[in-house]
Amino acid sequence: MAEIIIVGVDGNSTSMKAARVAAELAKATGSVLRVVTAFGEDKTEKVAIGNDEWFLSTADEAERVAQRVAEELKISGVKTEYSSALGKPADVLLEEAAKLDAKLIVVGNVRMQGLARVLGSVANAVSHNAPCDVYIVKTDG
Repeated sequence: MAEIIIVGVDGNSTSMKAARVAAELAKATGSVLRVVTAFGEDKTEKVAIGNDEWFLSTADEAERVAQRVAEELKISGVKTEYSSALGKPADVLLEEAAKLDAKLIVVGNVRMQGLARVLGSVANAVSHNAPCDVYIVKTDG
């Protein structure tokens, strides 16, 4: 069975930079890349335009982000999977890594500067608590 590399994404450009690096690592090692998105609360909102109504949920949106990123990365020839889960991003990544016995978690460093470093960033929390190796991608420049 192939080893698993996990990358956390939220749809922004810095997380995409980390995801691309994770895809390169997965391709080079023959690993499966698991794209993971977290969402803070499961809210559903009704949107009406004319006679049409849609229900939008944060859970569905998080799943769509993970799916979109996984599909984009699959083009490079890497095997991808995706998931989303309710919780803080670091907690979701750590739980997913433990559940899947992941070999590596890839995160960006964008929130490791200044006050965010003191308060605790995703990269900081993951690097201190991960059940596997952690690769921190320089995404801030």
